[in-house]
Amino acid sequence: MAATVRELTVAQVTALLTRRFPLKTISHVTEEYDALAGKPIRIYVPNLVEHAARHRLSHEPAITT
Repeated sequence: MAATVRELTVAQVTALLTRRFPLKTISHVTEEYDALAGKPIRIYVPNLVEHAARHRLSHEPAITT
């Protein structure tokens, strides 16, 4: 089965943010995508998802092991 646009976008943004925030959980990406879904700005959704998730990640403490 082919991946959906949502799945591809979430995977790409998650990969990007994981490199920047390696010690944090990246669940914000899916949440931000879903918050923007259905809006008339579909072409910008990946950028907006990345920006919103990055903002949330930068304001929470790192997970230490």
